[in-house]
Amino acid sequence: MTLAPETTDLKIQVRLDEDWVTVCDLTRLLPGRGVAALLPDGGQVALFRDRAGQLYAIDNRDPFGGAAVLSRGLTGTHQGRPFVASPLLKQRFDLETGQCLDDEAVRVATYEVRAS
Repeated sequence: MTLAPETTDLKIQVRLDEDWVTVCDLTRLLPGRGVAALLPDGGQVALFRDRAGQLYAIDNRDPFGGAAVLSRGLTGTHQGRPFVASPLLKQRFDLETGQCLDDEAVRVATYEVRAS
């Protein structure tokens, strides 16, 4: 059974080392749009949910421009792989692996993510 996000009180959690950290409510994640959340160590995570309900979490910092903006990027797919394009210089990052699709030498951190 699939529950509509508006009728649940599910929380989004990301895994940091061995611990799961709650970062926001599932209702904050609209398909195709990102949300930034502050982590306990002061870093930021960019959270995404696609139209199928799959959740993704990557580092929010754009490695090219240095700003914490990936959560504001445009989402899409390339060869069946979900990505976010940075709002700064438009480099695309695979949401599953963190690999930059436009520069093989660059990658952002990814996090395990769940709704519970």
